[in-house]
Amino acid sequence: MSKMDPEGRPRNQVVIVSGLSGAGKSTALRQFEDMGWEVADNIPLSLLPAMVNETGEGGIANLAVGIDFRTRGFSTELVLEVIASLRAKGHDPVRLLFMDCDDAVLQRRFTETRRRHPLATDRPVGDGIRLEKQRLAGLKNAADLRIDSTNLSQPELKRLLTGHFSLQRASRLSVTVMSFSYVHGIPRESDLMFDVRFLQNPFYDNRLRPMTGRDQEVADFVGRDPAYADFMDQVEKLLLLLLPRYVEEGKSYLTIAFGCTGGRHRSVCVAEKIHDLVVKSGYFANLVHRDLADAEITTR
Repeated sequence: MSKMDPEGRPRNQVVIVSGLSGAGKSTALRQFEDMGWEVADNIPLSLLPAMVNETGEGGIANLAVGIDFRTRGFSTELVLEVIASLRAKGHDPVRLLFMDCDDAVLQRRFTETRRRHPLATDRPVGDGIRLEKQRLAGLKNAADLRIDSTNLSQPELKRLLTGHFSLQRASRLSVTVMSFSYVHGIPRESDLMFDVRFLQNPFYDNRLRPMTGRDQEVADFVGRDPAYADFMDQVEKLLLLLLPRYVEEGKSYLTIAFGCTGGRHRSVCVAEKIHDLVVKSGYFANLVHRDLADAEITTR
């Protein structure tokens, strides 16, 4: 665990931020800055140890450093050697964050913004994406945390980064309970994921179809499913077992996702109940209904 300043905030943390062009590295660095971290982007690798050493000498700074193939002196091997050297010298945790994304989404982002890929100034964007993936594969495999931005909006990405790296709650486990629709893809940021499509579907009741899992009539309908009570009991037991263990292991952020076909009824109902359980158990928790029309995020 990181050392704390007199006000209980972690100090002298170092996060190396790398990843694919267009996957959100710049957004991540801006979010670190908004959270109160010192941020440096693409400094020469030879200067990184000195910068980290200076940060650690009695200060309370937390440093996020952006590194990719454009960094002077870059090689995967050298980056990993620098990280290993810093850890061996007893610095506070030096973590590697890798921003990832699917090829098709990266290509669409470059096309929509009319930007050239930095490795494909005179060739198709797809060639640059493939070449960059090859060059950064070693960092991706060694990363302490990988965030896939394929299906993440900017607000969702910022929420995820805040959950993992906020200086205000870094000593506590922050939990996000999420509902989602399988039609729109699974949330790749989820740590625990449950498929609740086995429950009876309110969609086929014409009266309930326009409602959501937040409505009591829908919750009552789902709750009458013969498997509902046993399922909820087993999930509750599992979470009450796992959450304290995650705290002991120093995990700062956890996403628990529940999915159904439309992301409107069953998953919403279950996520609401589990969110309340997590809060009653003493943990900070966000509630996210990813695929409801209003896509609301609440904290209770």
